[in-house]
Amino acid sequence: MDSLSADSLPWLRPAQHRLREALLARRLPHSVLLLAAPGLGADALAHWMAALALCDSPPSARPCAACPACTLLRSGSHPDLHVLRLETDAKQIKVDQIRDLIDALALKSYRGGYKAAIVESAETLNANAANAFLKTLEEPAGDTLLVLVARPTHRLPATIASRCLRLPLRPPPRAEGIAWLRAHGEPAGRDHAGRADGNRGGPADEDWNAALELAGAAPLLALELGTAATAALDAEMERDMRALAAGAVDVTLLADRWSRGDLGLRLVWRENWITRRVHAHLGDAISNQTAERARLPGALLKPKIRAMFHLVDGARELRRLASTGVNQQLGLEALLLGGRAALRS
Repeated sequence: MDSLSADSLPWLRPAQHRLREALLARRLPHSVLLLAAPGLGADALAHWMAALALCDSPPSARPCAACPACTLLRSGSHPDLHVLRLETDAKQIKVDQIRDLIDALALKSYRGGYKAAIVESAETLNANAANAFLKTLEEPAGDTLLVLVARPTHRLPATIASRCLRLPLRPPPRAEGIAWLRAHGEPAGRDHAGRADGNRGGPADEDWNAALELAGAAPLLALELGTAATAALDAEMERDMRALAAGAVDVTLLADRWSRGDLGLRLVWRENWITRRVHAHLGDAISNQTAERARLPGALLKPKIRAMFHLVDGARELRRLASTGVNQQLGLEALLLGGRAALRS
């Protein structure tokens, strides 16, 4: 990854400023935990931090992108940078990976300066790996920077988090996210079918707004999804929810289809779909999705809302457990059956 790619993500600038100030004050922390949902550029920031520590230029000019150290970083061959990530098809970071990293960090710097290590998906550290890492996190060798990147879940051991400076990354305001997507997104002057259109300036703001909503306000994930794919998923999920409410679909077959394609996105879509209905029921507006009067009679409001919040909690729990060994098919079937009952109540 390009160590300077973080510079193109404006919502990371407060974190960059804070870290650069710490370097100038000679207070750069030895262990940092970046907490971020996918699509916010946490990995890019982690590599930028490594460049901040390893760059050969004076602290005020780091990272410079021109010195020998930065050249090595951009080619992925800097001997003092170690990147640890999940092995192919693995669900957890294993203790042997952590031990290898500890051994590498115990050696002297090849270039006579800092050593840096990036641990991606740190929330997947298994118990043995986490325990083996504690002493290194608390007392790393001199001039060592450790950067852990994790999703903000409850799976990261408290013993790991307590030994790091926590740096949570927040999504940018919606207007800022749309502006960034407008500048970096799909080519302007073409419609969703790819036809040239001199009257269009690329996807409309409402298209990017839908992509951002599905991406949890994370611009990089919204960019990856694209507006056309978001619209296609939205139409498919609308059909599925109508069929589920009408009892016109086999729950087992629906769960199997969802599990085989972007289950995480489908659960987010479903969570957003339910949340919008909760907001609509609490107001006196017309639902944008159903074009029907949204407010429920008072006698039905509380049980209906309670059932909907139960569905939101279920979707979030299934997303949280998606990377574990839980049987997603059974969990999703239970969620869909609960959804059918709530939609009929």
